Amino acid sequence: MGKSSFRFETRYWFCLKAFLILYLSRFNRDFFMVNFNGTLLPEEANVLGANRGFLFGDAVFETIKVVNNKILFFEDHYFRLMASMRIVRMEIPMNFTLEFLEQSILDLVQTNELLLAARVRMTVFRNGDGLYTPQDRSVSYIIQSTALDSVAYQMNTSTPYEVDLYKDFMVPKQLLSTIKTNNRMVNVLAGVFAKENNLNSCLLVNNEKNVIEALNGNLFMVVNNVLITPPISDGALNGIMRKQILDLAKSLNDIEVVEKSISPFDLQKADELFVTNIILGIQPITKYRKKEFSTAIASTLLGKLNQTISI
Repeated sequence: MGKSSFRFETRYWFCLKAFLILYLSRFNRDFFMVNFNGTLLPEEANVLGANRGFLFGDAVFETIKVVNNKILFFEDHYFRLMASMRIVRMEIPMNFTLEFLEQSILDLVQTNELLLAARVRMTVFRNGDGLYTPQDRSVSYIIQSTALDSVAYQMNTSTPYEVDLYKDFMVPKQLLSTIKTNNRMVNVLAGVFAKENNLNSCLLVNNEKNVIEALNGNLFMVVNNVLITPPISDGALNGIMRKQILDLAKSLNDIEVVEKSISPFDLQKADELFVTNIILGIQPITKYRKKEFSTAIASTLLGKLNQTISI
């Protein structure tokens, strides 16, 4: 073996040894770095990197309205949250009582000096390491609050509210679709579609091509004095305001209340269409494609809703 060959092999083994030392040393480091928007930070500084709600959508949430230091329909929110946590097999902490969560929300609203009306979001996410399979079922939570402009539910009929169907992706007809999880990509993409097409909202369809809800709330349709909303079994969100409107509508004279599937063809036959959620209350749809709608039943129900919450 010549000297040049020996020097080549020596350099080769030296480089290989150096590479192995560097590679193996990374497993003995006390911490790693992450790149966040082009800046290298210690891994512990980026709380999102260990948040399963962010990484896998492993989270459930409630959107809540607080008025004059009172949480509207809080028992309904509480029991839906508990049911959602059970459905996704989260461990419910012993201190997650109705009284504890209610006081936690009110304390935050008062601290932020949101004295009249506030929008609150409570997100519960699973803790622990693991990839798709979590290492434990314990949870953490975060509560956020922002100000709302109006105390009472209001209806703006002077501005058109136009919708269309969103058909690029469908909502599965399953139990998970009925609860509020962080997996809301269909709603997000429907919102992008609405913005690109100068719409106020979109109507979502399930895998059987029935209309189940709007991207921002439950859907109601009035046809010949019959109030219709899609059943939860179709994959519609089990909405808190949906429940209130169904109860209020049953007290109206000459109005029949029905839960049944709605096809896209049914929308053209409707006298009224409106969307409900806990923040807006009732939002009438004034136009779907070439069809325009009245708002009489929606207005009546909104008045009764405000009477119910004593505003």
